[in-house]
Amino acid sequence: MGEIENPSAEVLVTGRDDASSPSSLVGEGATSPDRKLRRLFRHLARSSAAIFALALDAAIPATFGLWLFVKDMKPIDVSPADVRSVTVVDREGRLLRPFTTADGRWRLPVKVDEVDPAYVRMLLAYEDYRFRDHHGIDVFAGARALWQLAREHRIVSGGSTITMQVARLLEPRDERSFAAKARQAIRALQLEQRFSKDEILSLYLSLAPFGGNVEGLRAASLAYFGKEPRRLSPAESALLVALPQSPETRRPDRQKDAARIARNRVIERAEERHILSSAERVHAMAEPMPSGRLSFPNLAPHLAEELVAERPDLKVQLTTLDFRLQASVEAMVRDRVSQLGSKLSAAVLVIDNSSGEVRAHVGGADYFSVERAGGVDLTRAFRSPGSALKPFIYALAFENGQAHPETVLEDRPARYGAWAPENFDQSFHGTVTARYALQQSLNVPAVELLDAVGPSRLAARMKSAGAELQIPKDAAPGLAIGLGGLGIRLSDLARLYTGLARGGQTIALKWRLEPPVKGKDEAPVELRLCDPVSAWYVADILRGAPPPLNALPNQLAYKTGTSYGYRDAWAVGFDRHWTIAVWVGRPDGQPVPGLVGRLVAAPILFDAYQRIGGQPDIIPQPPNALIATTATLPPPLRTLARPTSIPRTTLASAGQSPLSISYPPDGASIDLGLAAKALLNDSGPLALKALGGVPPLIWMVDGVPVTPPDLRRTASWLPEGAGFARVSVVDARGSVASVRVRLE
Repeated sequence: MGEIENPSAEVLVTGRDDASSPSSLVGEGATSPDRKLRRLFRHLARSSAAIFALALDAAIPATFGLWLFVKDMKPIDVSPADVRSVTVVDREGRLLRPFTTADGRWRLPVKVDEVDPAYVRMLLAYEDYRFRDHHGIDVFAGARALWQLAREHRIVSGGSTITMQVARLLEPRDERSFAAKARQAIRALQLEQRFSKDEILSLYLSLAPFGGNVEGLRAASLAYFGKEPRRLSPAESALLVALPQSPETRRPDRQKDAARIARNRVIERAEERHILSSAERVHAMAEPMPSGRLSFPNLAPHLAEELVAERPDLKVQLTTLDFRLQASVEAMVRDRVSQLGSKLSAAVLVIDNSSGEVRAHVGGADYFSVERAGGVDLTRAFRSPGSALKPFIYALAFENGQAHPETVLEDRPARYGAWAPENFDQSFHGTVTARYALQQSLNVPAVELLDAVGPSRLAARMKSAGAELQIPKDAAPGLAIGLGGLGIRLSDLARLYTGLARGGQTIALKWRLEPPVKGKDEAPVELRLCDPVSAWYVADILRGAPPPLNALPNQLAYKTGTSYGYRDAWAVGFDRHWTIAVWVGRPDGQPVPGLVGRLVAAPILFDAYQRIGGQPDIIPQPPNALIATTATLPPPLRTLARPTSIPRTTLASAGQSPLSISYPPDGASIDLGLAAKALLNDSGPLALKALGGVPPLIWMVDGVPVTPPDLRRTASWLPEGAGFARVSVVDARGSVASVRVRLE
């Protein structure tokens, strides 16, 4: 009874370990290995049960808390991704001009298939190598980040996936806590359930910050490299991969060294992942860094602003413009105008005759120039067209059967009531054909034809063809409208000329490409300008007009115009497919000596046509056109029947003293008390007196009329301030006398 019944107890008491000896494994009362193993298993089972019970006790409230946390979270709101820049693009989607968001950010949307594939591979290799495999949370990356944090006692790498970064960009939070991280993880799971991988990647590419007010890869690529992200070099891709991690401390325009270090780190990772070869790595690291931010594209700025103001709800404004043609014509106009003067500008329209689509729109020579009033869209400004309306006089006369291109007209001094028109060169050509008169832009034959057609009828026809005319209120159109005595916009003048190219039918100009509306007739509305034969007669005549020095003859049908006082120079040309309209002048309407349409606007017209490419396509002759000489014309068409609306008399050259200004004398300094005007608000008028000429007389100062037509030879004018002034007087024959005086 006193013996120890359990031999193993002896081992425990004495501290001896004889389990390895043979005597401990055999004999009466010895413990077998199977019994020891069973005892060990029972011990582990009891421990595991205890651990499981503890874990279960902790997991139940944790799971319940997580359920409550998720339950309180609403579905993720992706509407912040819809806040983006409005973009104006050409007919093929190429960017013409972007606009900032309401809060001043550049955020241009972009999709994965619009980005260089090498950039995408580099981004995933550096930011989220298992992006295509996980469901929003990368467990391995998270575990690695925790292990590195425990080992290094600092954050070595992040565990955020691209999906989690998108969640943070959609719901930005300043705090850095476990709860914030958990929220991002849950949001990432929601995003993965709702969107495809490419859609999530597109969200990241559109929302990622790149420094300052630049957000999204496309805006960054344009800002730092001046190009779309379709074609990025390895070095450019690496920099754009590195920037979003710390956009302000790595901005290449401010922190170039830090940006280079971050870029090179991405390049090294790309080599490790076999995205770049060793040679490509060396070349990429040697590539220079961008020195600053570039300006965003700003093509067709006037049209872009007008379209956005018209439809601010459209995020993408699809225009009819052609990117390459627009850029080329803008550059050409800027270069041409820079040679003319600091305050001059120009406007150009290039139109597809088949559809009315505007392929190039230049509203001014320099959008940012204050001197040139660059912000004004001069294609929509009312200006005097000079002789640019003459082709429509001839077209109406041809349509009425009153004339033919070979009809004889008289280019001799004549008076229509109190008005005596003169040619631009102040000479007369005698008996000429209508063809020659239009090609040489003679004024007297044009007025003679307009007298036969009727100025009111001409104005009504141009209005019915779609042009808006600016005529003095309550005043009936007079013969002077044929020589530019009205206002018209370049866009409306261009539309009228498309009618000559389209067989007499004008078409509305189109600036915007819109998707067709189901059930709606998309056929363009045509308005009648003249009949097809008359339109072809005019086109055939204008094709023979003397070209400028930079063009060949008999190529493009075109007409120029110069307004009174050298304020506006025009040139409009067309062939079967294209119409191009050009205006040159000062936006403030001041006269410019030597501003003549043929010398200034016509060269721009032909330069613009060269940028379209190809040779002009001649408009085909209609089957019922009458081809004849003056001698073979029917007798009624050989000469123009004399009109009866306004008495026309021949001016005798004898017995008329020349027009001159007797006061003020040329070069005089005249004290009108203008220096005290600001103090006393009192100054005297300047007396004006003319000699000779044919009344009525019109007085002008610096090219601007200051008196209505008056039969008297005396008048007065109250100047607004001191300085030099050119005083001119014009009589009924168009004769001009001028003096230059200094007012004090």
